[in-house]
Amino acid sequence: MPLAATPLYAGLAALLFLYLSVRVIGTRRSEKVSVGDGANKAMIKAMRTHSNCAEYAPISLLLLLLVELQGAPTWAVHVLGVMFLAGRLLHAIGFGRTPQIIPLRKSGMILTFAMMALSALGLIAHSLI
Repeated sequence: MPLAATPLYAGLAALLFLYLSVRVIGTRRSEKVSVGDGANKAMIKAMRTHSNCAEYAPISLLLLLLVELQGAPTWAVHVLGVMFLAGRLLHAIGFGRTPQIIPLRKSGMILTFAMMALSALGLIAHSLI
């Protein structure tokens, strides 16, 4: 049976990652920072917004893939995928703005952590039966 959901969320996450990459490049150009962060607050924020996505997306997508491969219902995989993607989008918007939109940032992290925890617990439970 082909994978039904994970490729969709991996593709959407890749588009989000590319968007955040382009924002870093744009900030580099506008702030004239060629390498590193140049101790520039706008550059640091753009880099951290991008990096945060890079830090959470791989493990989240791996968990999603494993949940799907273990035979979870497609609807459950989609719920987890939406939690992951919505979490990353909300966090990127909330964290990436100046001033930050703290409720979006918090909601994004809660959704991301919940998705990871539910996936992890489901995988552990499945491996024990």
